[in-house]
Amino acid sequence: MKRIIVLFGLLLLAGSCNKFVDINVDPNNPTTPVLELLLPATQVSMTGSLRDVNQGASILMQHLYTSNTSRNFQDGTDYQQSWNALYTQVLNDIEIVIREGTRLQRWDYVAIAKLQKAYIYSVMVDLWGDIPYTDASQGLTVSDPKFESGEVIYTSLFTLIDDALADANKGAFAIQPTTADIIYKGDKAAWIRMGNTLKLKLFNQIRLAQPDKAKAGIAALLSSNAPLITTNAQDFTFRFGTTETPANRHPWHRAEYQASKSYYMSQNFIERLFSTDDPRIRYYFYRQTSNYTVGFTPTGNGYFGRYTGDATASPNDNALKATVGVYPAGGLYDAAPINNLTAANVFISNSGATATPKVVTNTDGSGAGIFPFITNAMVKFILAEAALTMGTAGDAKQLFQDGITASLNSINTISTSGGNSAASLATATVTNFVANRTAQYDAADAAGKLSAVMTQKYIANYGNGIESYNDYRRTGLPVLPAPIAPLNTFPLRLTYSVTELSTNASVSDKADKIQTAQQTTPVFWDK
Repeated sequence: MKRIIVLFGLLLLAGSCNKFVDINVDPNNPTTPVLELLLPATQVSMTGSLRDVNQGASILMQHLYTSNTSRNFQDGTDYQQSWNALYTQVLNDIEIVIREGTRLQRWDYVAIAKLQKAYIYSVMVDLWGDIPYTDASQGLTVSDPKFESGEVIYTSLFTLIDDALADANKGAFAIQPTTADIIYKGDKAAWIRMGNTLKLKLFNQIRLAQPDKAKAGIAALLSSNAPLITTNAQDFTFRFGTTETPANRHPWHRAEYQASKSYYMSQNFIERLFSTDDPRIRYYFYRQTSNYTVGFTPTGNGYFGRYTGDATASPNDNALKATVGVYPAGGLYDAAPINNLTAANVFISNSGATATPKVVTNTDGSGAGIFPFITNAMVKFILAEAALTMGTAGDAKQLFQDGITASLNSINTISTSGGNSAASLATATVTNFVANRTAQYDAADAAGKLSAVMTQKYIANYGNGIESYNDYRRTGLPVLPAPIAPLNTFPLRLTYSVTELSTNASVSDKADKIQTAQQTTPVFWDK
């Protein structure tokens, strides 16, 4: 794979990657990497490079809809931009930060870069299974990097995280200016929490394949009181900006708040929220009309999306279909009345709903949304799952409650910050909704309790389809409706970049066989 050494560029997230300046060929730039410029570039390009895979996973998990992907079809171009950008931009630049930071003994930069590297490679293993790792870390010196097993790479990542945490405690942790770290503003404690939480996530991920290691790893983190992400303010997220030019808005806002649109909203997901009286529906989706019904949308209340696997042609309906809301994309809050509410609706209410739906444009909403990589809500649900399935420490019921609360509070935070303007969920609504879901949890048997945890995590993970895709393959939860007209079986891995398979001599002679196997071969932790 070709390597590109990059400096810093504008936050252009319309595609899956960003354009940067090549410091090898531009005589106006220094030939020695500048860490305070290169580190934020890795964070920007990490976020942009994950766009396509997050989109695909969100469609597979019925958070969004496009025709082919929702029918379980994928080819070698679907995720090519994500794959190529991760290797040629983000990971290559991270290696430069690690190398130069080590030479300069700037262990703060080294620690952050190693933690980002561990996070990115863990996501890549989760999505693709076997990938280049050791050779890929050598940059331009290896032209045909060998693919390694995901299980071996995961083992290396646990070591890498420990190395990063040790580096964080070497010398001063003094990122200056603090804007050189877009995510945590140079906060050492925040990065240590992120590292420990990443370990927690990975231990839980391997609980079926390596149960003893998973249980022991989580137990060690909890018994040692290792700092974890425990509040929403500590979330490992990327926050987008509000400007259209230069473009730094959330990619869903940029794709949907214009005349042409990239997606439909998933009718399956809309109806899951509507039928379970979930107040997040007004924050996740914005209706451009209050009453529009076609054959594949029977609700008649403006929640006009598509069922997964629907293969019918798309009419001229961009001004009618529901679109993304204030969370996580920084769009509009839906404050219009909903036509068919009944007395059974307690949490979805028309109280104060006096607005009128409108056709959205790029002047609506702020675009100041988030990409939630690892959140407090995720952590609570991970710990609940671990307690239920492995008997690790913690009250699963309380963790379940805390996860839902964290999800609702994160919506309130995005709704009222970053230029967004939305009504907050009232404290009483949050309390009563959590109590309602807790009653359902209490009434369930052991399998039902796990289903409740994973279903609430799935709803809370809207905006990060990658994690929902991981959870679904590991647990089979929540139960998803089958596609209407599937073209293939549900993919257990994403397809590789066709460019990688055709140009990498270590795999090119068996490229077709490898690519075909991606559809049906589980990743190592999926038992």
